[in-house]
Amino acid sequence: MRAMTPGAHSDLPFMKMHGLGNDFVVLDARASAVEVTPALAIALADRHRGIGFDQLALIGSGAGDAHLTFYNADGSTSAACGNATRCIARHLMEETGRDRLTLTTDRGTLEAVDAGQGLTSVNMGQPQLDWAEIPLAEPMDTLELPIEGAPVATGMGNPHCTFFVADAEAIPLEQFGPRYENHPLYPQRTNVQVASLIGSDHLRMRVWERGVGVTLASGSSSCATAVAAARRGLTGRSVRIDLDGGTLTVDWREDGVWMTGPTMHVASGTLTADWLAQL
Repeated sequence: MRAMTPGAHSDLPFMKMHGLGNDFVVLDARASAVEVTPALAIALADRHRGIGFDQLALIGSGAGDAHLTFYNADGSTSAACGNATRCIARHLMEETGRDRLTLTTDRGTLEAVDAGQGLTSVNMGQPQLDWAEIPLAEPMDTLELPIEGAPVATGMGNPHCTFFVADAEAIPLEQFGPRYENHPLYPQRTNVQVASLIGSDHLRMRVWERGVGVTLASGSSSCATAVAAARRGLTGRSVRIDLDGGTLTVDWREDGVWMTGPTMHVASGTLTADWLAQL
């Protein structure tokens, strides 16, 4: 198999997908090896000189139907990306004609199913609620952190910090997000959510993703927010979450946190050898 690196003089196929505007570049390494370096991820993320994405996803072979690896726009890695998992699951279902798949990630083994009406569901696994698993810097109650606003800490394979506020629309995420992404309590940085209760089991949520910035949606953030709201007693365990890019439903069941929503395969294309050679 050939290894693609930023200096390799060969074209590289890619796919562009999104889930509620949370967008991804997807590289398929099942038939031919693809080496993703931080430099390649950063260049691809550039919305002016590259393709542009919130996350980069690499499809590889694994113990299940495929193994997924995720990269943020700053070149760092993430163990989980719920919307990208749903998008790739839909792609693989259409490729194979199946309605149920098993995908492996650094988060663990995830089950994906066709939910009907064009929707795809993924079981993101059980949430991590203990401070050491999230992880936090020291032992503490994860339901009410010693931070102004008393946010909730949750792990979904990546760390989350959820603030419940009166009006999520009123929070200036561009300033608010970086302040808490890099908070000392989170040694691996954190995704930041602001959420408001707008109805029975109905939340409005906005997202700042670590290593990315403001995104139109986030699957793992939606799962973390649903878990946090249920733990706080604000909602039941099945909720509707309205994000900037659309709506997801999240159901915290005995076997894990299930997330359901639409996906879109926008385009397939090729990164040229000339572009790769400039990296």
